[in-house]
Amino acid sequence: MAHIDTSKVSRWDQHGREHVVRVQRIGVQRTIRCDTCGWRRGAQFLPWLKAEEHLAEAHQATVDPTAA
Repeated sequence: MAHIDTSKVSRWDQHGREHVVRVQRIGVQRTIRCDTCGWRRGAQFLPWLKAEEHLAEAHQATVDPTAA
């Protein structure tokens, strides 16, 4: 049985709305999925970077809530 891990990348847009892209790993395969628009893509390399790019391009969400 494959081990499943899920993490998320969240960014806020200029209106204060949070947008989240989840990165799911099953074995060696990774899938990224946007909670806001339903966009989905397989990503074997750098899935978190691709998630950040989607948030910036599709939702103009660039504010990192973890950055102080």
